[in-house]
Parts: sequence; C-alpha cells; structure tokens
Amino acid sequence: MISVDEALGIVLDVSKRLPPVTVPIHDALGKVLAQDIRAPDPLPPYPASIKDGYAVIAADGPGEYPIITESRAGNDGLGVIVTPGTVAYVTTGGPIPDGADAVVQVEDTERVETASSEPNRVRILVKINKGVDIRPVGCDISKDAIVLKADELLGAAEIGLLATVGVLTVKVYPTPTIGVLSTGDELVEPTNESLSRGKIRDSNRAMILAAAIQQKCKVVDLGIVGDDEDEIRAVLDKALSTDNHIDILLTSGGVSMGDRDFVKPLLQQKGRVYFDKINMKPGKPLTFAELTTEKMKKVVAFGLPGNPVSCLVCFNLFVIPSIRNLSGWINPRLPRVQVYLKHSIKTDNFRKEFCRAIIKWENNAGFGFPGFVAEVTGHQMSSRLLSMKSANALLELSPSGKVIPSGSLVSATLISDLSGFATLITQEVQSTTSMKVSGDYKVAILTVSDTVASGAGPDRSGPRAVSVVESCSEKLGGATVAETAVVPDEIENIREILKRWSDVDKMDLILTLGGTGFTPRDVTPEATKGVIEKETPGLLYVMMQESLKVTQFAMLSRAAAGIRGSTLIINMPGNPNAVGECMDALIPALKHALKQIKGDKREKHPRHVPHAHADSKDVWESSFQAANNLTKQDPPSSLHTCGCE
Repeated sequence: MISVDEALGIVLDVSKRLPPVTVPIHDALGKVLAQDIRAPDPLPPYPASIKDGYAVIAADGPGEYPIITESRAGNDGLGVIVTPGTVAYVTTGGPIPDGADAVVQVEDTERVETASSEPNRVRILVKINKGVDIRPVGCDISKDAIVLKADELLGAAEIGLLATVGVLTVKVYPTPTIGVLSTGDELVEPTNESLSRGKIRDSNRAMILAAAIQQKCKVVDLGIVGDDEDEIRAVLDKALSTDNHIDILLTSGGVSMGDRDFVKPLLQQKGRVYFDKINMKPGKPLTFAELTTEKMKKVVAFGLPGNPVSCLVCFNLFVIPSIRNLSGWINPRLPRVQVYLKHSIKTDNFRKEFCRAIIKWENNAGFGFPGFVAEVTGHQMSSRLLSMKSANALLELSPSGKVIPSGSLVSATLISDLSGFATLITQEVQSTTSMKVSGDYKVAILTVSDTVASGAGPDRSGPRAVSVVESCSEKLGGATVAETAVVPDEIENIREILKRWSDVDKMDLILTLGGTGFTPRDVTPEATKGVIEKETPGLLYVMMQESLKVTQFAMLSRAAAGIRGSTLIINMPGNPNAVGECMDALIPALKHALKQIKGDKREKHPRHVPHAHADSKDVWESSFQAANNLTKQDPPSSLHTCGCE
C-alpha cells in the first residue's frame, strides 16, 4: 500500500492538461483561461459622473447658476461647454461636459423656481474640490491593461469582464469527458420493485454520474456489467473507442481481492497500473491506471471501490483533483481547513481515516477564537451511504488507535460546493459579528496570503480582525466591518483591491493582514506604498513599540501605513494575536485620525502636556538597554510581526 499523499501525487503527475479550445464566452463559465486578455480601450472611455447631480466648475463655489444643458447616460456629452457661472445636469454614468471639473450631488442642491420662458436654475449649497464624483478616463481599466491572466478560473465576474472589453470568444482548457461503469453480478438498475435475494440497486453509477456533472464534466453512462471478464473487456473496448472521446474512465467494483474481480487485470492489459491499494480508510482498494486507445490517446482510469462511501470518498480525494488538473487548474487539490472536534473520536490502528463530518463556523470555536467546529455524521461503515448525507468535510485522522478528545484541532478536507459553503460562512460571520454598515466609519479587512487564497489553509487572521474591530466599535466612533477579502501575495492583486476600496467603495479604514516580513513573497508594504498619497509613520512606531513587548523579532516588520484620498490604510501582522495587540495600541488615536481624514475641522488635537526634557544621550542609552534586554529573552513561538501564519 502507498500513502494518500503519494497516491495523489501520482494522479496529478499523470493527469496532464487537455489541449485548449476556443469557445463563446457564454460557454466559458467555470473553465480556466488559456490566454491573457487585454483591454482594447480605456474604461470609462470618457470622464463620467459617479452620481446624479450637476457638473460644475469647482472654483465657482456655492451660489445660484443657470442649467445650460443635460448630460445623461448614453449621450455623447459633446456640443455644450460649461463656462464659469454655469452648470450642467448629469446623471450617474453620464459624460462630463467639456469645461466642468467636478460634480455636486443632487442632495447638495436646490432647484430654483423660474418662469417658463427663462432657463432652469439651481442653487449649489456646498463648496467642493476639483475632481469630486468624476470617474476619469481609464480609472477602472486603462487601455492595453491585462484584465484577465491565463490560468484564471472564469466566474460570472470574469465573463462580465470579457464582455466589457469586447471579447466574444476565448481560449480555455476544456473539462474532461467521463465514462462511468458499474460492475457486479449483484447489481440491478434502480427500481421501486422488490429486490430478489442477492440483488441490490446500483447506487454508485447514479452517484458518480451526478458527482461528475457537478464538476461541469460531460458524462457517458456505460451502464452495468456483471462479473464476467469477456463482458467487461467488451464494454471497456467500446468505452475507449474514438466515438466516445472519453478522457477519464471510472469503474466501481471488481478491484478488490475476489476471484471474480476482473477490472484491475483488464486495466493492466490496456495500459499501466500505477497503484492498486492505498493506506486509507475507507477506500483502500483503489486502482489507478493510464490507458492508451487505438488512436494513441491517453485516458486516465480509476477503479473505484464497490462500497458506496468508499467510492464517493475516493472520487472526492482523487478524481476531482484529476478533473481539475485536466481542466487547467493551477491548484487542483481540494481545500483544507483546521477544525475543532465537537466530540471525541477513536482513530484506526493502522490506516489514515477520512471521517465524514459536518463542519460549521462558530464565533467561539476554540480558545475563544472564531473557527470551524466538526460533528461526525454517525456510524462510519464504508457501506453506509447515510454517513455521506449532508457531509461537507472529511476529517483526516492519522492512525494511532487512540482517542482524540473533543476540542482537539484536526485537519479536514472540504468536499461541499465551495460557493454555497462560502455563503454559509459569510452568513454565520454576519450573524455573530454584526457585519453590516451602520456605523460612522466603514472598515475593510484584507488578508494577504498565498496559503489562504489557494485554499490550502484557513484564514485565522481575518476573522480575528473582524472580531477586534467590532468589539471596539464605540471607541472608534461607530466603526463596522463592511468588506473582507483574501488575496495572494501579489503586488497587483493587493494594489487593485486597495484602490477599489479607497476610490470606489470609499472605505474609511483598511487593515491589511500579513505579508510584511522578509520572505521573497512578502510584498504588502510595496503594494501599499504604491497606492498611498501620504505616509503615517507614527502609527507604525506605536505598533512596533507594542510588538517589541512580546517579541524582539518585531524589528523585522516592514509594515507601511498611509492615507489615500479619505481612506486610512494600515499594514497589520499576519498573526491573529498580534492583530489584537496592535489595534489596542492604535485605538486611542484612530477615532481622532478618522475624523480628521474626513475633514472634520472641529476635531482638534488633544491638549499636549509637556514632559520634562531629557538629555538625548540618556534617552538613547535607556532605549538601547531596553532593546538589549529584549534580545536576551527566549524567542517566542510565533513571529507575529513578520506576517508568519
């Protein structure tokens, strides 16, 4: 027997990407892009109004002005020039007439009653700055910018982007065609008629066909064949013919140690068998092979176990990654998370066990932190398909024969539909942390991590940051978390979301988590410095002081902080505990800072109480001694200020 990790490595090595094909964009949903996509023109292609209101010359200021023209979405906006002392009515998305350099929203104006023979007039009630509520040419997408990169998975938003830049057909990697065959003398087609002795209804074929369709694959139903070597050979020959164009062959049953288990030897005759046993429970008798057709086409083949649970567990752990690899996914493995056990579980003595479980997000999962909690789905016999019902995860339990106590942290592989699962998590977080925009200040939290973005590990920092912000909402003047997101350690990804949150969504405070250390992939500070307009080094100094109380490695942080427009952006550590420590240090001044950024002139600096002047040499020597004392401490277990996760 080989290990699960070794078996999966072999499957991914053998399952090569299928050749790309060109499809209409309405057929590209869920597929992986095989080319870069560039924008042929800027978006917007003209200066556009963000709101309904009046296009003005900002220098004119408040007052009463004639309305000389209207510019609505769909118009070209040409023909009339706004001159000093005049304004133009504009709708959201409408072109800004020549001459105007700002937009005053309707809420800050009053219409003036005029005679029918006179031009309409409006009273502007506020003074605004140049550029307010105008989307400049190319502010969303610049000409020739790469809007989508090869290897990206195309979702609804990506299809919208393709349409936005005028791409009607696109090159993608196709999803494989899968043939599904059930073997066994005992099997009959599902029917509501009474079963004769020794017969069972074929559940595996219906289940695996559904699972393959769920992965957006085309399927070929190869039916049921009894335990007859010649009959199985004939069906396999037909399945591998050029008429079916199968990329993956899935059989169930006939791969164990019985004298009528013919699937494995037949697969050996038609290609190469890489393994036929895995040190796991359930799913030990899994056979994996690569077959060659008469036309020399390569077909990946899985001889799945006959027990229904074993069959579906193996499909999730091995077939889905193979499908994704053939379909061009960069990271084909199923995502894994750390979960807390709701009840104790006894492990197997010899084999790694994949226990079916239902996991859900709880705000008090373990040690007072948010996290996933897992509840096993009952008796775990491999023939008991009820144990798969509602299961959204497989707990990974290493062999020891010992009992893992409740509350322990174990790894789990997610097997549910991720989109629905993400919705479940979001709803749970919203209900437990009041993630709704009702306060004076909107906060966005960005987790920067290759591991979390790829689904290879859980986001521990993001939920912790949400909890911290919500718990100190009143101290921050009514702050609520309005947005959360996860991006990989890529400068462009980080910059793009920081710009959108600042310029479009008008967040008051953005906290980034992670990516501030010394490793080659730590690029959060570089991305942040590329978007901020004013630096705020004092905030970093306070965070450094607080972190040095915990670990001397705080000095390795390269965090950045600053202001873009009316948004304050602060790089935080990636460690959940460090987020709380740094926020505690910043809170006394953050409310004051956010008010000032909003332009509240009434928010004055608090009275400064002078302190006794200290000799600069004495201050230097005392600081040096404090730092020296810190370096003598034992290194902590978590280097949180470097963004380690």
